[in-house]
Amino acid sequence: MSATPADSFDRLFRIIQKLRAPDGCPWDREQTPETLRGNLIDEAWECVSAIDLHDDPNIREELGDLYLLVTMMAWMKEQEGSFSVESALDGICEKLIRRHPHVFGTSSVSGVQQVLTQWDAIKAEEKKKDSAEKSSALDRVPRSLPQLEKATELQKKAAKVGFDWPSPAPVWDKIEEEMRELREALSSGSKDAVESEIGDLLFSVVNLSRALKVDATLALHKTNTKFERRFRAMEKRLTESGQPLKEAGLARMDEVWDQVKAEESGVEGKA
Repeated sequence: MSATPADSFDRLFRIIQKLRAPDGCPWDREQTPETLRGNLIDEAWECVSAIDLHDDPNIREELGDLYLLVTMMAWMKEQEGSFSVESALDGICEKLIRRHPHVFGTSSVSGVQQVLTQWDAIKAEEKKKDSAEKSSALDRVPRSLPQLEKATELQKKAAKVGFDWPSPAPVWDKIEEEMRELREALSSGSKDAVESEIGDLLFSVVNLSRALKVDATLALHKTNTKFERRFRAMEKRLTESGQPLKEAGLARMDEVWDQVKAEESGVEGKA
């Protein structure tokens, strides 16, 4: 008889308990949620990369790594008496049931947009319970978020209270304004001014991404992956031709880059 998901989770949980036990692994016993934060982010992005590549075996492996980290962190919190693994699981189960009354209750929706509207309304009602402890609409944006993700979350929170562009059009104008201000800052020779204006420009580009319904972090991730793939291909071709990168020169590297890109997309030019 094959194992059920519950059996498999129980096996994982027991392994984690053993690793953290006094006679378990010294490294695992020393870890804390704080020491594993970076691992959690890394594994999440490795999973995203596997999804982008449609690499199911790797997706399975990366999801397993995430299960490990999430379960181990929950067990750490149970060990210190903050909350139990069971309460974390019960909490998400209750939230899913509560926020899907059209599935588990009597509510009726006609499409995805109504589902999202209902979800936001239920979430807003839930947040009223602790509103007395919160003084700003931005209080729930985690301070530890990477800055690109933080810009997105700050904008989303502001948008929920009506502080947002009505359409993509004025965001384009804002980007052009920030580019003008950046050029002016460059002319001034002030490094601080240039840094400030680059930050404003990046923030505006995140705003445009939201307006166009594009996840800025995933978009940048795809571009990073594309750049790395093409650069490595260019590097390999030059090395195989006996021409190291440092000796090739920009013109030659551009030529090989364009060849790699043309083979990938059938379009000449540089990204």
